[in-house]
Amino acid sequence: MYTTIQEFINDWNQEAASTQKVLDALTDESLAQKVSPEDRTLAQIAWHIVTSTPEMLIEFGITVKAVEDSTTIPSAREIAETFRRVSAETSEAVQQQWTDSSLQEMKNVFGMDMPKKVTLNLLIKHIIHHRGQMTVLMRQAGLKVPGVYGPSREEWSQMGMEAPIL
Repeated sequence: MYTTIQEFINDWNQEAASTQKVLDALTDESLAQKVSPEDRTLAQIAWHIVTSTPEMLIEFGITVKAVEDSTTIPSAREIAETFRRVSAETSEAVQQQWTDSSLQEMKNVFGMDMPKKVTLNLLIKHIIHHRGQMTVLMRQAGLKVPGVYGPSREEWSQMGMEAPIL
């Protein structure tokens, strides 16, 4: 759990940068990919990451601007560009509006009382969770998946090595 705002900012910047790499790799053609007719498309998951980030921050009591026209999914490029803005605004808003000591304060979020530091942890886990879903759909759509916590299969190959199979 976070004890300082800077700890969160460090994690956010790393996870947001990894998410940005994944979003930047999307193509308009890949956005329709989904596991089954009942599941979200790659576009819906990507746009959910983008639009839910400010929505979650607002729920946490942080003043940020919601994504305009959040119900209309734009192009792959626009999804990536909007996340770039949302990510920067997230860092700025948390740094400006919360302090290290305020992380201990309780907040009712989605009907549950929790310390503010837990809400920030939820935000991080949320983008990680959906980023993982996206990478599977990207493979199914034939896209090259960028490495997140290490090299992807394609990146191992570019290094002249074979990707380990576990």
